[in-house]
Amino acid sequence: MREKITEALKTALKSGDKQRASTLRMMNAAIQDRDIANRGTGKGPAGDEEVLQILTKMVKQRQESAKAFEDGNRPELAATENAEIAIINGFLPSQMDEADARAAIGQAIRDTGAAGVRDMGKVMAELKAKYTGQMDFGKASGWVKELLQ
Repeated sequence: MREKITEALKTALKSGDKQRASTLRMMNAAIQDRDIANRGTGKGPAGDEEVLQILTKMVKQRQESAKAFEDGNRPELAATENAEIAIINGFLPSQMDEADARAAIGQAIRDTGAAGVRDMGKVMAELKAKYTGQMDFGKASGWVKELLQ
């Protein structure tokens, strides 16, 4: 993941794409911040799974910002946020549709032996381990709760 981002940054700088270069620099900075935080706790540099979590969090933050800008009648700022989302999404695995997500949730429930809502944490941990970056866990938690009731 790191190499792909670095190569994309080099290409963006050579082509003069300022928006893309800026977003890729921001992604690198977020990854380096995680590396520094990991050093403080004795962990190594962020692995691909952690990078996916960072990028997913960045997308979610930008979606919230874009909505706030649209609500505040600032379409030019919302467009900038949406452009950054598109760039970041280019490095994330494709998102599961609802049917695939529900099937994965059903499998996770069977794998963990979850019997009720109390076991929701086990199921969510299983899903996050397998589908980081591929599933919207905000929606998934609702579906897990629905299936466990």
